[in-house]
Amino acid sequence: MPTNDDIGLIDFDAIDSDEPFQLSEPDPIELPSLDPDVLLPLLSDPDPAQRTIGARAFCELQDPRAIEPLMALIDDPCPLVRVSAAYALGRNPDLRAIDPLIRQLQRDWNGYVRKGIVWALGNGRDRRVLDPLVQTLRHDIAAVRLWAASSLGQMGAIGYEAAVGAVPALIVALRQDPVAAVRSNCAWSLGQLCRDLPSNAIYAGAVDGLIEALVEDRELGIKEDARAALLKLGDSRALQIIQELEQEGWL
Repeated sequence: MPTNDDIGLIDFDAIDSDEPFQLSEPDPIELPSLDPDVLLPLLSDPDPAQRTIGARAFCELQDPRAIEPLMALIDDPCPLVRVSAAYALGRNPDLRAIDPLIRQLQRDWNGYVRKGIVWALGNGRDRRVLDPLVQTLRHDIAAVRLWAASSLGQMGAIGYEAAVGAVPALIVALRQDPVAAVRSNCAWSLGQLCRDLPSNAIYAGAVDGLIEALVEDRELGIKEDARAALLKLGDSRALQIIQELEQEGWL
């Protein structure tokens, strides 16, 4: 399973529903050096190609000195610079970058840039990212919704309230999103979040949503994702339903 430590762009045409999301490597780019002291000046170079190279370098490198220059590139006129800066800030998470990333997510016309921003926000580990990610899951294009669904699966790392806030939107998208890959990621994320939730009404609602997907979704891949999530949770009610469906030949 790819993790959010992988850097790249979603290859939306090659999505495998057995994975929470698929990433493809970005086009190769020749770095002049892996020395941050050499690369930092590129972030303010007047040539957008050089700014892109600098930002892409910090998708691999971590250096606190890069945060402010990368934040300045989030609204760069060149979309290649913006998307590279977004991924770099995801690799170098900093609380100062959360608000600029959210603002750019809300106004950027480029879907690739929004995907990068959603990935970076998922790594932000801050309560402020929850509402923008929920709105993205509800309203953005399919490829960006795909990533938002996966990023919401990380809300448990922020805390209980963030995890609880993510669950309802994931349940709705699991039931209603027209794109199977998005529903698949919602199932995966619900499984991730439920591992950290107590056995309460929110947990029960998430399990109900996964069971509903297991029984009613027409896509075999979604059924498998929901089944895998429920098996990992070890919920007794879900395990009994899975056993009954298997005995009846439905699984």
